[in-house]
Amino acid sequence: MTERGAGHCHRDAHHFTIGPSQLRWDGQSLVIDIHEVGVPFPHSVRGQVQVHPQGLFNFSTAIDPAGRHRWGPIAPNARIEVRMTSPGQHWQGNGYLDSNEGDEPIDRSCKEWDWSRSPMYDGSTAVIYDVQGQAAEGDKLLALRFTPQGEVLPFVAPQRKPLPSTLWRLNRRMRSDGHVQVVEQLEDTPFYQRALLQSQLLGEPVKSFHESITMSRLVSPVVQAMLPFRMPRRA
Repeated sequence: MTERGAGHCHRDAHHFTIGPSQLRWDGQSLVIDIHEVGVPFPHSVRGQVQVHPQGLFNFSTAIDPAGRHRWGPIAPNARIEVRMTSPGQHWQGNGYLDSNEGDEPIDRSCKEWDWSRSPMYDGSTAVIYDVQGQAAEGDKLLALRFTPQGEVLPFVAPQRKPLPSTLWRLNRRMRSDGHVQVVEQLEDTPFYQRALLQSQLLGEPVKSFHESITMSRLVSPVVQAMLPFRMPRRA
């Protein structure tokens, strides 16, 4: 992936072009055409991802008390199909699509957060956003269930359960009714991690996609110097 400036980005009601890649809505699914160059060793990354939403939501809420940062899932529950030609891989499974926007850099109000989404037996998706603010009064906890009928239902989030630190010594935690187990570590970086967890929520055993981010690490000079090797920028 490459961060690209305004001159490389174009959009209309049905297309969003970012350099040589694009997103388009075909009326029933989101089609993502990928044409990129991988880093740090240049190699072709080409293929297509299709996101078939179970339902679309027009929902947004603040994740900080001042309302400067907002989040909302567009498709809390979806089926995805991935067909890559370079490298030659293909698979399908459960997917999710959301949106984040802000009026200031995220580190000004947020210190760290743990986020999770859990597919439930009835086809709904439970999302927990557990945000710690830079100030004590800046904490924010969201626990919402998005149903196949289009409802957004709040629920009482369980207590935090500590998780083992990552290889980069990143602290993390998960709200669960019972024991939490790391099933698979999907991404592990100096400031961010994502993992598949086995836990309990709302009386059900669930497999949850979980992420943690620490802002002080994100903005540290060392990490900022490393980022262009992972995601180069083009003005």
